[in-house]
Amino acid sequence: MGAKTEMAEDIIQIQDQYYIRASASLVEARPHVLKQDNCFAVFDRLGNMRPLGIRDHGLFRDDTRFLSRLVLDLQGKQFLLLSSEVREDKDILAVDLTNPEFTTSEGQFIEQETLHVLRTTFLWNNVAYERIRIHNYGLETLRVPLTLRFEADFADMFEIRGIRRAQRGQLLPAQVTPEGVTLRYRGLDGLERQTRLLFSPPPDVVSEKLAQWWVPLAPQEERDLEVRVVCSYGGEEIPPLTYQEALQAEREQRAALRALAHRIDTGNAQFNEWLNASRDDLVMMLARTPYGLYPHAGVPWFATVFGRDALITALATLWWFPDLARGVLLYLAAHQAQEVDPSRDAEPGKILHEQRYSEMAKTREIPFGNYFGSIDSTPLFVVLAGRYVRRSGDLELLRQLWPNIEAALSWMDTYGDLDGDGFLEYASKARRGLRNQGWKDSEDAIFYADGSLAEPPIALCEVQGYAYEAKLLAAEMAELLGRQEQAAQLRQQAEKLQQQFWEQFWCEELGGYVLALDGRKQPCRVRSSNMGHCLFSGIAHPQHAERIARQLLEPAFFSGWGIRTLAEGEGRYNPMSYHNGSIWPHDNALIAAGLSRYGYKAEAAQVLTALFDASQFLELRRLPELFCGFRRRQREGPTLYPVACLPQSWAAASVFLLLQACLGLEIDGLAQRVHLTQPTLPLWLPHVTLENIQVGRGSLDIGLYLQAGGVGINVLRSTGDVELTVR
Repeated sequence: MGAKTEMAEDIIQIQDQYYIRASASLVEARPHVLKQDNCFAVFDRLGNMRPLGIRDHGLFRDDTRFLSRLVLDLQGKQFLLLSSEVREDKDILAVDLTNPEFTTSEGQFIEQETLHVLRTTFLWNNVAYERIRIHNYGLETLRVPLTLRFEADFADMFEIRGIRRAQRGQLLPAQVTPEGVTLRYRGLDGLERQTRLLFSPPPDVVSEKLAQWWVPLAPQEERDLEVRVVCSYGGEEIPPLTYQEALQAEREQRAALRALAHRIDTGNAQFNEWLNASRDDLVMMLARTPYGLYPHAGVPWFATVFGRDALITALATLWWFPDLARGVLLYLAAHQAQEVDPSRDAEPGKILHEQRYSEMAKTREIPFGNYFGSIDSTPLFVVLAGRYVRRSGDLELLRQLWPNIEAALSWMDTYGDLDGDGFLEYASKARRGLRNQGWKDSEDAIFYADGSLAEPPIALCEVQGYAYEAKLLAAEMAELLGRQEQAAQLRQQAEKLQQQFWEQFWCEELGGYVLALDGRKQPCRVRSSNMGHCLFSGIAHPQHAERIARQLLEPAFFSGWGIRTLAEGEGRYNPMSYHNGSIWPHDNALIAAGLSRYGYKAEAAQVLTALFDASQFLELRRLPELFCGFRRRQREGPTLYPVACLPQSWAAASVFLLLQACLGLEIDGLAQRVHLTQPTLPLWLPHVTLENIQVGRGSLDIGLYLQAGGVGINVLRSTGDVELTVR
């Protein structure tokens, strides 16, 4: 740490900070990302990892950077970029390079573009596998000096994000053999973390910081080198496979995951690309756990378990990929809070917000080892459970989860309602916990009309909607278990909450629901996208919903690329901010689902169209976590938010909820029935085919197509006793 290292010429160092020169290629500045289970890697366009300029480069496992530098060069000369891409399935980084003209240390001159180097890299079971294929297109036999430089700083993710530590662990002496190098670090948590680099064939020169091969190449000859980087803890056995063995295993697993969701095909090739890119991003973000599949939130900052993010991702994809919801529910139930612990904002029955495995989490330097600072994860857990049971008909899982559901409901009625007024509200107790605990959790996200920050405890408008739907769905689940009296009580509670909500959150002046009530029950009279979530949950009064729907599609909210988190003109509105004027795909998808729920299908289609248009300007058709809220300009794409997570699970899931909203699609596994309510297709989407929709014990293929006067529907295949209804 702090030692000066050799740098490419477009990087400059000022004291301990590194910067990209203004003249450096912006293309090279955009990173590539790979992820598999709990391991992810961030590269530059050359396939290198350099903790300079873009500070999140590296190979990570469990929120620790096991490799901070991995640079391939020609005795210090940087390769020239030909092409660079994460291949279609999002599992392999492929980088094509060629050489500048240079003279080797042995005196041999090599002309520019004589050599072609193909670097292919992927991740499997906490190992990064790289194959370096080098081809000589010259007329002479060459000895090519390939040098691979590497370092491991074992930085905690929160160090990379800017937290300064009073003390770090100890870097241990490297172990160097002819075949490889092991870099080691003993943390303050007592764990030894190891990065083992294995080389094939063995390098001609190897040290604790580099490996160098002198590769003999006759004209038109090519050779392969393989590098395996194993991320492990002391005493952990991770036997690395060969490159080909690992690639086969990785592809088999990816194919199996993709097969869990049914196929969607449409009459628009660009929309199909967006669907497929989103599917592949979701598969990339999945982690295998003892409880099933779980979607990590986003790379790089949030590549771990988040409660809210996973719950919304599972809700958005429930009709298409119900197995994901099952894994999320079981995982969160297993990690539900059991005791009061103010240092983690934990209370009995509360659902997890965030889970970290890094050194700083284990030493409690940060509270996020198992952190519960989320006001909405608990009601959303109940909502997902209810919607999953309805979608799947899985009564066995309902019986298994019922104690967790009851614990969540109990938390909502006690700890979640701090003053007993019937509303869920939050006030952090953890010393380094989150000030704001809804999905807009940045420090300045919740404020009064004049822009001053709201004082806790804070009751957010959308959270009351989640609580309302949680009570109704819990009543439905209680009835399935024969608990009729409990079901009646839950429905009464929901009706009472809805009436209170209409009375205290509606603001005639705004023409919508206020953002929040503060600790004195004073309203935050701010026009925010949060009120759109009140349509998603069904808590909104139909007359209120009409005014909200109209307002959200007016220019103050709707930029042309989507609905902003805040309307133009609000006190803290800034289209470049994280939560106060930006556009979040998942936010738009939830709003579109709400619009559809209240019958505003044309408006839902307008939101789908805006985000589809945005996807056309984005690399790999990949929607980021968020982008800026500037108004749409002709022949220009949306303005990107510079540090948005990409990929990000709930952004990837958004397209599936948007499509469901337009189709008015609901699946009732208990009744073996598929409902389509006022299905709508935008003009650019002439037909949609949904294949192998699992409905209880049967399945269905459905085709929908534009026709004069609306949308036509065909049942293309049906097995089992599945009913299709159209309203």
